[in-house]
Amino acid sequence: MEVKTRTAWTDLSLLRLAGGLTWATAGLPLLLDAVLGGGSLELGGMPLAWGLSWLAFGCCFLFAARGLERGGAGPGRLVLLAGAAIAAIAVSHFSRSGLGSVLLMVLAGLLPWLLPLSSAAIWLLAQHLVLVPVFAAQPGFSLFEAVLQALLYVGFSAFVFITSLVAKRQSEAREEQRRLNAELRATRALLAESSRLNERLRIARELHDVLGHHLTALSLHLETLSHRAEGAARAQAIQAREIARGLLQEVRSVVSRMRAEAAIDLRTALQVLCEGVPGLSIELDYPPDLRLDDPETGFVLLRCTQEAITNALRHGGARHLRIALSRSEDGTLRFRAEDDGAGAAELRPGHGITGMIERVRHLGGQLAIDTAPGRGFALSISLPRERSMA
Repeated sequence: MEVKTRTAWTDLSLLRLAGGLTWATAGLPLLLDAVLGGGSLELGGMPLAWGLSWLAFGCCFLFAARGLERGGAGPGRLVLLAGAAIAAIAVSHFSRSGLGSVLLMVLAGLLPWLLPLSSAAIWLLAQHLVLVPVFAAQPGFSLFEAVLQALLYVGFSAFVFITSLVAKRQSEAREEQRRLNAELRATRALLAESSRLNERLRIARELHDVLGHHLTALSLHLETLSHRAEGAARAQAIQAREIARGLLQEVRSVVSRMRAEAAIDLRTALQVLCEGVPGLSIELDYPPDLRLDDPETGFVLLRCTQEAITNALRHGGARHLRIALSRSEDGTLRFRAEDDGAGAAELRPGHGITGMIERVRHLGGQLAIDTAPGRGFALSISLPRERSMA
């Protein structure tokens, strides 16, 4: 079963749409001027150069903004970001206009999603300061006026930047809330299963200890009475004794079935958890015939799944996560979670991984982690039959 969570219009898709429309409409007057040949916008005799720069900006922007839901900035995305900034500056240089500053404002909306806050702010300021010599080279502009012109656009870009930053933080808060709600629903489902299992076992014990005890005592009394009675009374005592013995066998059979069928539904809890994860495709491989009788084992596996999802989203930037459970021939329960994220050259266990190790060891199991740069993160757990089949 594969679980995908997608929304029709995310914050990033709206950002891409707004940026694309602004890019298209901002360049339209210059394109019309180049085609019609009016020359009112002073193209400087190089319409092809600024036109190619304008197209280069659009391509770099769209590719840089593509797929940001699945992770932050990588080397390739930073190259596209730098290419877009250079193309915007080139547009202002070749067209002798402020169009490049408008395009840099579009780029400012992308910076909070690609870079840490301090780096994004420095990038925002630097890309506009580069425009100072471009403005100063235009006729009628002094150096002071060029600085003021650049700072004017810095203010506009800062507004776009802060607005995009607020949208990013709100999006992260919503996604975190969805994830926490999914974890809460999954935990509640597993608690309900645990309560149901405990109640079922309690009833089974009561049937065996109370009703079984009384039926055994009744059978013994009827056995004694059958030896002392004579005639018709003896025959009735023997018949009552056989009925009591048959009823005792039925009670024991019911108790055995209740114990045999007592298993928690971990699959439902895992499905609820996986369905509440935004921006990550999760494949859950849970065999239909896999039984889990120990609630404590179920809670450990649920917590390990939560940690695997958190690692795939926050640290690995993964797009796909596969979770598989199985039981070997010797009864060992095996759990594996593997993502396609960035991986790590060196594993530094945090509180989450340390907690998983402690829980697994408490159950007498083993935990192994396999990760490397570009190879994702894989978590393998094995639990012995004695605990998982208790």
